Amino acid sequence: MASIKRYASHRRIKVKNAKKFDEINIIPFIDIMLVLLAIVLITASFISQGKIQVNVPKASSTVAFKSDDLAKLLTVTDKGEIFFNDKPIDIESLEKEIASWDKAQKVTLKVDASATFQDFVTLTDIMAKNDIKNVAIVTMKEKASSNDK
Repeated sequence: MASIKRYASHRRIKVKNAKKFDEINIIPFIDIMLVLLAIVLITASFISQGKIQVNVPKASSTVAFKSDDLAKLLTVTDKGEIFFNDKPIDIESLEKEIASWDKAQKVTLKVDASATFQDFVTLTDIMAKNDIKNVAIVTMKEKASSNDK
């Protein structure tokens, strides 16, 4: 019987010394998540820019717009090559692709300044035939000249 009492008293001592977890420290978890979020946002901004190098035309009046992950990217190079989301595509395949899009589809059009105007008209004509109206045209803001001041 003495051994039972000793065991019981030993158990009470353990319970008295046990720490309660009233709060869980989540600050390190939040720090890690914020760093990961920053990395994802920085990486996403580089990816959305497109890999095809195009010398876009300059415009004096430009409107800044946010790059949208859901927008389709159409690129025309100075040689007249057409790219859909950075992958080469011929005009017939592009017409079929655009025909399958929803009418509210967002499109980003990036045409090289040296490309023929006909290339631009061809793309806009295909989109007009398919009633795609949400189109953003990428240009570079023209620097103000000293004569404009």
